[in-house]
Amino acid sequence: MKPASHPIFSGAQARAFEARYFGGDETAEGAAMEAAGAAVAAAVLRDFGERGPWPAAARILVLAGKGHNGGDALIAARHLLRAHPDARADVIFALGQRELRPLAQHAWRELCHACPDRVLAIPAERMARRYDLSLDGIFGFQFRPPVPRGVGALLARVNALPVSLRTAIDLPSGLGDAPAAAGAAVFRADFTYATGSVKQAVVNPSAVRWVGRLRYLDLGFFDGDAIAGASRVLTLGVLADLSALRAADSDKRTYGHLFVIGGSRGYPGAVLMAVLAALRSGVGLLTAAVPESLAPAFAARAPEAMWVGLPETPDGGLALEGRRLLQSRLGRASAIAMGPGLGREPETLALMREVVEAATVPLVIDADALRPEIVTAGTMPRILTPHAGEWERIKAGSGRRRQPRAWREAVVVHKGPLTAVASGPNRYFSPFGGPVLARGGSGDVLTGLTGGLLAQTPADPLLAACRGVAWHGRAADALARAQGATAAVVTDLLEYLPQALREG
Repeated sequence: MKPASHPIFSGAQARAFEARYFGGDETAEGAAMEAAGAAVAAAVLRDFGERGPWPAAARILVLAGKGHNGGDALIAARHLLRAHPDARADVIFALGQRELRPLAQHAWRELCHACPDRVLAIPAERMARRYDLSLDGIFGFQFRPPVPRGVGALLARVNALPVSLRTAIDLPSGLGDAPAAAGAAVFRADFTYATGSVKQAVVNPSAVRWVGRLRYLDLGFFDGDAIAGASRVLTLGVLADLSALRAADSDKRTYGHLFVIGGSRGYPGAVLMAVLAALRSGVGLLTAAVPESLAPAFAARAPEAMWVGLPETPDGGLALEGRRLLQSRLGRASAIAMGPGLGREPETLALMREVVEAATVPLVIDADALRPEIVTAGTMPRILTPHAGEWERIKAGSGRRRQPRAWREAVVVHKGPLTAVASGPNRYFSPFGGPVLARGGSGDVLTGLTGGLLAQTPADPLLAACRGVAWHGRAADALARAQGATAAVVTDLLEYLPQALREG
């Protein structure tokens, strides 16, 4: 099945879509604007949790343009001020208050009526020295460069201000379809809230320093409408089946059997984290093959798994002589996950190549197993989970020769600030997760989680990969809001996997 997702548009595609969708109906546009502003306010309050509690007497800076983005920002400010009666907002009309279009003008009147004593329109030179929150709503997807000189100066001043949380609505002002040129005037956001649809500009890897973290606020534009597109954004619907009730007549065999292979004396923790994550995935059975010196301690830590101790090399890696023991047990699995903590011994890597060559079930391949001679072996479907460096290593080692079909058709999880799952020409971007994952071990958790999901849907590696990325990211968001991004540890992520499924 296709992962639950929505299309990502260029600016021109977004204009054409909204023209068809609204058909010039200003009432419908106004309702969508109200929904967008409310959604932005709710997301801001949720994401501010990573900084700590919402501050007393918070100061908000609103940068409003003349169109829908400006209206979205003004409506978001109204909801925030209503939620926090001691907060105040300064509003700068970047293109002039007289230029406001009717819907934005209506949003401004509503804000003034709702909070008459706590909102003030100011010129740029009267900005405060610092703000708790900035809301950028100057330009939307209708923007075409260059930025007017006065607006560019305003953006530069705001970017230099100390602001606790910087947010952009739809896309940062100054960012268009083409990558921003060096020295261009672009608003610098911590979070960008894509309202209604995601625009191509915000998923461009070169834009991350302006976009910050992407959040998609679904306004229902695509309900019941299957619009094709090679670039897509994952939605919460990709996790829906995982939070549904399980069949009353099911048993442990119903939910698959994952076989995890990894570990070495030099890197013992990685495979344990992968196993602990796999146990949280809902998989029915889990077997883990690790160096024999590690198995007893790991079995005490995670007795729910079946631990198999394999012969070791003198340096503590998996030895080739373990191939028969592996072969005798792998036939029971519905999926294999390999790589965490393997190390780089040639003998261990040769064993992994033999496993992939002989595999009769799909695989997740990660970490030190991400080598050309391993990922190109065999014929079974596979999910590869490289970070940028590992991906370059695979590509460089593969050369230009024609690759086996299994490699060409692999599902690839490109881990990074904005993780994307690639399958053939299609890319599914995940608007979940953040810098709390930028620490050793988070990839091992993703491997175990994805492996457990693949064992449950072995015929659909793409679905398993998208579910793993979304679930992993959602748990990371919950962890960061609860503990902040600095002092959290990767194993804490495991405790937030249940919450990530149960939150709407």
